[in-house]
Amino acid sequence: MSIVKFITSKTFLKQLALAIIAIVVLTFLMLRWLSYTTNHGKFETVPELKGKSIAVAEIELNENNLVMQIQDSANFNPKYPKFSVIDQDPPSGEKVKENRKIYLTLNPSGYRKIQVPDLRERTYRQAKPMLEALGFTIGKITYIDYLGKDEVVRLSFKGEKINAGDLLPKTSKIDLVLGNGKRP
Repeated sequence: MSIVKFITSKTFLKQLALAIIAIVVLTFLMLRWLSYTTNHGKFETVPELKGKSIAVAEIELNENNLVMQIQDSANFNPKYPKFSVIDQDPPSGEKVKENRKIYLTLNPSGYRKIQVPDLRERTYRQAKPMLEALGFTIGKITYIDYLGKDEVVRLSFKGEKINAGDLLPKTSKIDLVLGNGKRP
């Protein structure tokens, strides 16, 4: 039998029609099953959580059938209360599927601690940018009799002497004692 006669035969055409019908039915059933299992067209709206405490955020997420995932943060933001939400992903107002994880970044209890650099025998001009680059602020500047003019003699924080390597919270105000260029 030639190939043309086989393709035009009743048996082949019946089998081809049955195969096409089977594919269409299976495709329809698969699409219906996917639509049902993935909750197609059903979304939850992400609530605004910034500035709210962990407990309030968890209640709001549970009410919206969403899951809370906390991410730790070392970036203290003084505009928000301690241990409150400072960032969320996805953002509020976005439509997401049920049981989607919402990633929350929390505000720590305070600024992280930073090591004080060794500023001995450095001039004020060198010490000031080093301290500011680390996040410290310059407090009161006093001068004492010391041979090196504008050279750092010692550092203090809240009236207490501090040494290189001590840990202080970021944005701490460090007082400097500088030399005035006169012999003691």
